[in-house]
Amino acid sequence: MSVSGTTIAPRDFPANGGGLCQKGWTSGSLLTSPARLTSPLIRVDGELVPASWEDALTQIAHRIAEIQRRHGKDGVAVFGGGGLTNEKAYLLGKFARVALGTSQVDYNGRFCMSSAAAAGNKAFGLDRGLPFPLTDLADADVVLLVGANPAETMPPFVQHLRRAIDTGTLIVVDPRHTPTAEQASLHLAPAPGTDLALALGILHAVVAEDLLDQAYVDDRTAGFEAMWRIVARWWPERVERVTGVSAADQRRVAATLAKARSAYVLTARGAEQHASGSDTVSAWINLALALGLPGREGSGYGCLTGQGNGQGGREHGQKADQLPGYRRIDDPAARAHVAAVWGVPAESLPGPGRSAYELLDALGCEDGPRALLVFGSNVVVSAPHSAHIAEKLSTLDLLVVADLVLSETAALADVVLPVTQWAEEDGTMTNLEGRVLLRRRAIAPPAGVRTDLDVLNGLATRLGQPAERFPVDAETVFTELREAARGGLADYSGITYDRLRAGEALYWPVPDEGHPGTPRMFLDSFAHPDGRARFAPVEHRGPAEPPDAEFPLQATTGRVLQHYQSGAQTRLVKELNDVVPEAYVEVHPDTAKRQGLVNGDWAVVTSRRGEATVRVRCVESMRADMVFLPFHFPGAQRANLLTNPALDPTSRMPEFKVCAVKLEKAENT
Repeated sequence: MSVSGTTIAPRDFPANGGGLCQKGWTSGSLLTSPARLTSPLIRVDGELVPASWEDALTQIAHRIAEIQRRHGKDGVAVFGGGGLTNEKAYLLGKFARVALGTSQVDYNGRFCMSSAAAAGNKAFGLDRGLPFPLTDLADADVVLLVGANPAETMPPFVQHLRRAIDTGTLIVVDPRHTPTAEQASLHLAPAPGTDLALALGILHAVVAEDLLDQAYVDDRTAGFEAMWRIVARWWPERVERVTGVSAADQRRVAATLAKARSAYVLTARGAEQHASGSDTVSAWINLALALGLPGREGSGYGCLTGQGNGQGGREHGQKADQLPGYRRIDDPAARAHVAAVWGVPAESLPGPGRSAYELLDALGCEDGPRALLVFGSNVVVSAPHSAHIAEKLSTLDLLVVADLVLSETAALADVVLPVTQWAEEDGTMTNLEGRVLLRRRAIAPPAGVRTDLDVLNGLATRLGQPAERFPVDAETVFTELREAARGGLADYSGITYDRLRAGEALYWPVPDEGHPGTPRMFLDSFAHPDGRARFAPVEHRGPAEPPDAEFPLQATTGRVLQHYQSGAQTRLVKELNDVVPEAYVEVHPDTAKRQGLVNGDWAVVTSRRGEATVRVRCVESMRADMVFLPFHFPGAQRANLLTNPALDPTSRMPEFKVCAVKLEKAENT
């Protein structure tokens, strides 16, 4: 791989085996892309024009002060991203609560893994995506993959499933016949929004067929009886009527998992992005617990992360309810500890704020924020009910976006700040298995571009904070993060840059510098005070918006191989965009035919919130009652013009994965 003329040799790194996907091996082109921002931009007479850093930062600070004078501290909000390094996420949360004094801070990871995090915390007392090394999967006898399509979203991951694929023991649960499902020996295609019912049916079969690991349940868990009172009503034949998955296949999955020496249950966005996402993930964890998998070497439950720092990004304080080290912001002891590290009174720290969608929905309201600072997110494309969110942004007195390109959100901003990207800065990230990785600067950034840490320092000092409270050096920030995280669930206190430079594989928690890290969690006990995992009594509810006569189809959304997230970066890479240059709707040929549509036609997909105009792709394997749209595209092709912002009551995750729609032929195309 070449980065700005510098050849970088691949390493035999365990997580990816030295491999990259298309997005990885083309990412170097963004470093010198003509679309890079290299100067701050300020809106003058409706147009964004170049400005100096001094003018941009001074104007932002002045306007923040004025807005907070008129509307209070919570008049200013901050929105972060799951792609930010640990250092950026940490300092962003500190900036919000100390420099701004606002409770209104959240991030786009709320749209990604929050339901799995909520379920993991409830079951195990702690949330780490994979509580075991990724390489453990290579020896699995059986892998049950729920709502994940890694063959497109993270291709290097698939090498760890090779044994299960080759021996015919990869089981995939997904409404679509994806490239991942294509490699499975058994593909279960439930109706959208019925994953929870399917988990109940398989678990019923485990108990009814005498496959329950009774000794494990007795010795290592609590809450089985309350959970079983619900599951007992969901026998496989009843579940078949709800999901469309045969009772025989449910029993086959139960038997295959129970008889395996080594088995894993893995969930991802397809299980989580529902108004009942936390309960859905809990149902799959219940299945894993009934089989005695979590906390047993060679088996387990895990969740696949969705962003580059999806794990670390949710541990160090950029969430509305969180302080560093995965501490709760409403815990007095946590507040006292972190305040002492920050050198501020504990009572000065604000309390919990609004979750991501609720924060965006409150923008411009009488009791909502009047200013928003966005770091590492493109909410105009990525938020549900996105036309509504764009309207909300237009009501603000101040919108500031820090990004490396002029994303759709940045294009609406009053001030845009050009920041560095991956090869141009130091920092750490925590991968899906909880391993902390040091990412080193390879090249200098373009002239005029600053790091996010520089930006936060520049704003904080102009708001009256001492410069040393907001360091610009990543290692200095990490050293402080270690102290803030000390004693927390995600304890990084024993991790140092020197240990990472030396190549140590450090999986948190690492409570002191002599500690080797914790690659496999829960082998002796779970993180609840009594050491037991918890079954969760969860009930199937179905989609928040079922289909009806007006909107007879169900739409689901997801990624494609060539693009990532909102597409703001990948759409600028010619090799990727040439392959998938526009949005489309996957639909069964019979469903398309009923609307007078054929492959390649332009269609309008309409929900109660909006409509997207996209090209038709007829796919024989699609369910006749659903359609699929990728969510990487802007403008009238935005899949999130359709999506439902109904929220999970626990995680506050919107229901991205299913909404009622109709399909019609586009006029004048």
